[in-house]
Amino acid sequence: MSKCFNGLYCLHLELTSRCNKNCWMCGRRKIDREYPEIAMNYGDIDFELVKKIADQLPEGIVVQFHNNGEPLLYPRFGEAVRLFKRQIKCVDTNAKLILEKADEIIDKLDTITISVIENDPEGDEQYELVKKFLEIKGERKPYVIYRCLGGVDTEKWRKLDGIIATRILHNPLGSFKYQKRPTVPEIGICLEILNHMAINRFGKVSICVRFDPKGLGVIGDVNSTPLSDIWHGSKRKEWIKYHIGGNRARIPLCSYCDFWGVPTGL
Repeated sequence: MSKCFNGLYCLHLELTSRCNKNCWMCGRRKIDREYPEIAMNYGDIDFELVKKIADQLPEGIVVQFHNNGEPLLYPRFGEAVRLFKRQIKCVDTNAKLILEKADEIIDKLDTITISVIENDPEGDEQYELVKKFLEIKGERKPYVIYRCLGGVDTEKWRKLDGIIATRILHNPLGSFKYQKRPTVPEIGICLEILNHMAINRFGKVSICVRFDPKGLGVIGDVNSTPLSDIWHGSKRKEWIKYHIGGNRARIPLCSYCDFWGVPTGL
């Protein structure tokens, strides 16, 4: 690496864009139904590209093995996780495969987040899968977080080992029209553009992990450019200046985004 990744704390790596769940509030499903001209090309990241990315990352940052898909669907999930020995390894899952992939999760990840959505017809099944997983896992890693989206009844989830993280819902097509106003940081700059990076399965690098089917937030391609050069690239620098000057509306993706990099609970 020719340069350091100053400020970077989290990388979202999309192992797969495929998903095995049909959530009512998912923007992907809405696009599939209503905007087929921009429907996503679902599939898995090339394992050699995962290796290339792992070799470039600094020690100690968080690597989240998900973006817009269900990460446990990735055929080489366990192998991919093992490549990131120097980072904090996390994943967000719908838990449908949590028992099937238990051996690739337990003692391999540092944290695992279970996405629990309001009015989920598969909610009871999800809860039972997680309960069985916890029995198998015992006191071993990973630590478990229950990410409750919208009006979820959290009472039963609080009975399980782990912590609750409530989140407000937004429009399926992006981070706008939230159920309540998102939290704005005191500095008036979106924290996500300062400390996040996301890579989709094709190797396209974005400024954040917001839903972006048109690729408006893409700042580079790791297939052809070192990650450190993308992080310090002219496009990201220009966009940060827009945020600092209160002109985030000049950035295509940020122009219709109401998120400021601070997760907001109910």
